[in-house]
Amino acid sequence: MAMASSSKQRTLPAFVFLSCFLVLVQFMGERNLLSMAANVTYSRRALLIDGKPKVLISGSIHYPRSTPEMWPDLIQKSKDGGLDVVETYVFWDLHEPVRNQYDFEGRKDIVRFVKTVAEAGLYVHLRIGPYVCAEWNYGGFPVWLHFIPGIKFRTDNGPFKAEMQRFTAKIVNLMQQENLYASQGGPIILSQIENEYGNIQSAYGQAAKSYISWAASMATSLETGVPWVMCQQADAPDPIINTCNGFYCDQFTPNSANKPKMWTENWSGWFLLFGGRAPYRPVEDLAFAVARFFQRGGTFQNYYMYHGGTNFGHTSGGPFIATSYDYDAPIDEYGIIRQPKWGHLRDLHKAIKLCEEPLLTADPTSPSLGPNLEAHVYKTASGRCAAFLANIGTQSEATVTFNGKTYQLPAWSVSILPDCQNVVFNTAQINSQATTVEALYLTSDTQASDKATASSIVSLSDWTFVNEPVGISKSNAFKQKGLQEQINTTSDSSDYLWYSISIDINGNESFLSSTLQSTLHVESLGHVLHVFVNGNHSGSAQGTKITFDKPIFFTQGSNKIDLLSATVGLQNYGAFFDLTGAGITGPVQLRGQSGTLDLSSAEWTYQVGLKGEESGLYGSSVNSSEWVSLPSIPKNQPLIWYKSSFSAPEGNDPIVIDFTGLGKGEAWINGQSIGRYWPTNIAPQNGCNSCSYKGSYNSDKCQKNCGKPSQQLYHLPRSLVQSGSNTLVLFEEMGGNPEQISFAIKQVKSICGHVSESHPAPLVESNLSFKKITMNSTALLKLECPYPNQLISSINFASFGTPSGQCGSFSHGQCRSVRALDVVKQGCLGLKSCSISVSINIFGDPCERVIKSLAVEASCS
Repeated sequence: MAMASSSKQRTLPAFVFLSCFLVLVQFMGERNLLSMAANVTYSRRALLIDGKPKVLISGSIHYPRSTPEMWPDLIQKSKDGGLDVVETYVFWDLHEPVRNQYDFEGRKDIVRFVKTVAEAGLYVHLRIGPYVCAEWNYGGFPVWLHFIPGIKFRTDNGPFKAEMQRFTAKIVNLMQQENLYASQGGPIILSQIENEYGNIQSAYGQAAKSYISWAASMATSLETGVPWVMCQQADAPDPIINTCNGFYCDQFTPNSANKPKMWTENWSGWFLLFGGRAPYRPVEDLAFAVARFFQRGGTFQNYYMYHGGTNFGHTSGGPFIATSYDYDAPIDEYGIIRQPKWGHLRDLHKAIKLCEEPLLTADPTSPSLGPNLEAHVYKTASGRCAAFLANIGTQSEATVTFNGKTYQLPAWSVSILPDCQNVVFNTAQINSQATTVEALYLTSDTQASDKATASSIVSLSDWTFVNEPVGISKSNAFKQKGLQEQINTTSDSSDYLWYSISIDINGNESFLSSTLQSTLHVESLGHVLHVFVNGNHSGSAQGTKITFDKPIFFTQGSNKIDLLSATVGLQNYGAFFDLTGAGITGPVQLRGQSGTLDLSSAEWTYQVGLKGEESGLYGSSVNSSEWVSLPSIPKNQPLIWYKSSFSAPEGNDPIVIDFTGLGKGEAWINGQSIGRYWPTNIAPQNGCNSCSYKGSYNSDKCQKNCGKPSQQLYHLPRSLVQSGSNTLVLFEEMGGNPEQISFAIKQVKSICGHVSESHPAPLVESNLSFKKITMNSTALLKLECPYPNQLISSINFASFGTPSGQCGSFSHGQCRSVRALDVVKQGCLGLKSCSISVSINIFGDPCERVIKSLAVEASCS
């Protein structure tokens, strides 16, 4: 996806469930026949599978941002959430880390991932690119590509096109060998070539148009038997389908009347930056965007992301993109369903599916409802009718008359009427339960009440350390006149590059004071700079354009200046992003009151990477004799490797590590990198104001976590730990105290519901012809424990009247029923799930002529 900023209930009740069940059983029966070859084409309305048009709901899950052990659960939760398709990029740098040397093992096993999706009965959209953006290091390109003579990325350039075609053909052939395209009986129904090129196309001039024409011809020549798409590419040549990416795509129109309206990236949230606030997107707005897209003729919509996951190792792009790629997705980074987002969208998908036949076979009419109000009605020749009523105003509810009936439309919402009479879903009225998720710490400080819940206490023991030498320590160091750009020097083989120089001081130099003091001036393209003089740390700085000016002291005789430059993810977006540099490009100067010494053109000694990286301290050499054991380890000092062991907590709950107390660095578990950590990078104190879902969303609109570490908790996948002892290795770059590290497990703490009596009433009777619909008279609040073998063990809050707040912080309003707690306890305690009518018949009427709601918080055990 593009780095550009985004200028760019109860669950559905009885009858809806019956309707959706019948429709989806019929649909799933078709989807599970993936062993049979399918002909995938398209019409002006939709994708056609064996000639039959489909309404398709898709979600992005990137296979390397989770583990193979997580894939089945993530995919099943996606299916349960109403997805038909799983969309993923293909990551060139992972699969070809060295030219012509391929890797498809472990998290890189794309064939296994696609087959896992197929086993769940879902389709696949394979976005080959091979440029992916994706907030991924170097946009997914392997850095070796940069060094091919004469190459220019993403333009009509012979060397680039040859490499792009070779890799694209490699992936297509791999899929074909495994019979994974729909034309072979597999799940892949779509492929993508290039990615959001239209956003930056103008920068490449005339060569851009010929490049896009070539890319389209190259892709279609591979004969996958399924359609190809180009997102954000208004001039995509036939037969390529051009598609939309963004927070809203209801206004998008394909470049041909013969192509369907498709949305390849509906951004469910936004990415996290080290040093940034945590962005989120209210589900009411996300549901509004989806409903508007289908209301206005869309038939394929994909969430980017449905599960975001984790940027393990050095895969995050940027610079400064965090290790977490949670993206506020319906399934969170750890694989836990995010409620109410997941449930509200699931209910939306069911409502849309109820409209499938009219959506696919009829063009809409648009009767006038009034200012900021829109109706779209789809009606088949046989009489099937579906309607969408939208209030696109941001201020107030509207009362409309449609088909002789009166409807209340909340601001910034869409109501869905699959029979043109009864509202089964409104995007602003959440009926799905909400949950709160907590990190349950597993340390010796865990409270007694928590210990009963925790499966085990986790503690790190027997810390050892190795000091990383300051400056040049490897035999492959080299000398070069002038300051060298970092990426061209390291080929991104390490985050780190040392720049070292020695100077002789007599004491009378013009750039010195009488106390042998001078100001060191360093300019760098980033991303982090550490300065050492005669082995002592003299300061640090960070940014994409660093200017370092600090006084330093010399001694008479030889003095050594060592500059350590560190990258934090390479640029992944923008025109000519591959030419964005890093490291110290100068000038480097010693400045005094009487003169300046410019060291920029002098001879420097360079070292790529760290001594500990070369010796493999994080992996096979973890038991090396280099490790030092002392009664007290050094703390709050830069450039130290730490090692300890721990026993993993029992159970299946996701494990996280809290790196509070550390500065910046990288962590390995049993030799596997779980990514960069940087808990000292704090989000700004301001900018986290209350956020309304009403009105157009952008990536800066809704943010939280102000004044706190951008990322404090780091995902440790269960598959990386083993029974018995496990090894944690850290490289601490800035200085910290590893003894403050703690482990936790992620668990759902509470389940909640907050449903108004004005929410769409549940359907109780239906048939697929929609000739008869009967509505319940009351809304329902439903609760269900999230884990197998759990029962509702306590009701922590219940209020019927005018309660306020959110799950975990509900409070009573002035209007409240005294019966609420007893009614909910009687109806829910000891059950796996329960439903409570939101009705004065159950709770009495504590305040007449006031719309009341029921709010409940419960715990499961």
